[in-house]
Amino acid sequence: MTTSLSPPNRVPWPPIVYLTAIAAGIVLVVLYPLPWIEGPLADILFAAGWLLAAAGVFTGVAAMRVMHKANTTIKPNRVSDHLVTSGPFSFTRNPIYLGNAMITLGIGLIVGSVWFLFAGLIAAFVTQKLTIEPEERHLSARFGKKYRDYAARVRRWV
Repeated sequence: MTTSLSPPNRVPWPPIVYLTAIAAGIVLVVLYPLPWIEGPLADILFAAGWLLAAAGVFTGVAAMRVMHKANTTIKPNRVSDHLVTSGPFSFTRNPIYLGNAMITLGIGLIVGSVWFLFAGLIAAFVTQKLTIEPEERHLSARFGKKYRDYAARVRRWV
């Protein structure tokens, strides 16, 4: 049962999930390299990867700064003190997790590996099940209609 004072999670899953995805991507690239696009498109994807990874870092850092300013916890295994809806939270309810996924997918484009793309998508799915859905229940219990109105207005990912 989720109450307004229950933490959404017992374990801070996202860092573990995304680091595992990146480690799995590295191992799979070494053990089972897959073919990648060649030619000018490879260069475009390489540049897009850097842009995507940089945008992921920017999104995550901006979200952390907004949460810090709002004086609420960034840790997904702590009770939220305030509902943050400004900054990156005005276009996605999960900018830090979105940033993590963007970084993982960006690495895949930079190194030219489909494995990182698969790993990033799996990590996003696992993050949604282990972290986002429990957080949403917590925020709904903690902030009620205010959170439900926000959730109706702003998408979970993008």
